[in-house]
Amino acid sequence: MVYKKFQELKLSALGMGAMRLPVVDGVYSAIDQMETDRMVAYAMEQGINYYDTAWGYHEGNSERAIGKALSKYPREDFYLATKFPGYDLANMGKAEEIFEEQLKKCQVEYFDFYLIHNVCEMNIDAYLDPKYGIYDYFVKQKENGRIRHLGFSAHGSVDVMKRFLEVYGDKMEFGQIQLNYLDWSFQDAKSKVALLEEYHLPVWIMEPLRGGSLTKLSEAHETKLNALRPKEKIPAWAFRFVMSIPGVTVVLSGMSTFEQLAENIHTFEEEKPLKEMEKETLLRIANEILSQNALPCTACRYCTSHCPQELDIPYLIYLYNEFNVTGGGFITPMVLSTLPDEKKPSACIGCRSCEQVCPQQIKISEAMADFTQKVNA
Repeated sequence: MVYKKFQELKLSALGMGAMRLPVVDGVYSAIDQMETDRMVAYAMEQGINYYDTAWGYHEGNSERAIGKALSKYPREDFYLATKFPGYDLANMGKAEEIFEEQLKKCQVEYFDFYLIHNVCEMNIDAYLDPKYGIYDYFVKQKENGRIRHLGFSAHGSVDVMKRFLEVYGDKMEFGQIQLNYLDWSFQDAKSKVALLEEYHLPVWIMEPLRGGSLTKLSEAHETKLNALRPKEKIPAWAFRFVMSIPGVTVVLSGMSTFEQLAENIHTFEEEKPLKEMEKETLLRIANEILSQNALPCTACRYCTSHCPQELDIPYLIYLYNEFNVTGGGFITPMVLSTLPDEKKPSACIGCRSCEQVCPQQIKISEAMADFTQKVNA
């Protein structure tokens, strides 16, 4: 197992994520505890010492399952992370109540790592509002030893992350972001890594395989990669990419089967950094994937000056592309929920004025209509 240094700790570079644990009969809330125990036992045996769960995973049952599985081991043999569920604004005034319940569910007296979760457009104002006392409460828990290391996770834009760090950056010890070779440019993960570096924060990675979509590529793309590394499996390329980025410390993978766990552990038995030419090949593949699934908007903003509804068309196209590439997902609906009705894609009146000045000749009105239909389906 590859290990990375974090302050005085030695963390396994591969962390076991508990968002996609094995379940019974395909029911997301019904975790297969016996199989989870078996996977955790193997992970511990093979050197994984970082386990990541959260309040909302498996409809509230992940913390219980991972806590039960880890309760068989000495507390000093593993590092446990969980998160405050700020993705639901109704939780903002419940920091203490939720934290106390999390300790009980996980059967621990402290968390090694605790994250202010899912900082994004929807909740940034609430997170920064001192009336909820969220920041002060968790800093106090750290001072009391019930949180050993405090950090945050973000699905929001670089600007949202900047707002958060400008206020709370001095107390954050690490930042967790979605990063893979598709999102390096698509979600501007490159700039997010640079921002964390600016604040001297090590990087935790979520979605290195983008929900499993990078475990298998087209035959043509796989042929290109196999020519470079004949013995490297396709999922391993995604892990090699993120591990080649300076500052990356822990890579989380939500493994649903024992076979996935064993294969990922094998990948992390040794470091095999990508050469520059290999990185470039992966990024070209990413661009080709995106070109097949995303509108080629360059955000030149010619369109916005011609929109009678004053829509932020490039931003809406970005969200439309995210929705299509992901096959739905939660990011686009979450962001759209923060926009007033007059700024949503449904506000497009189909006048096509924007299309007359679009250098990419995008059929914007059709895209907005399709976008509206998909998110309301």
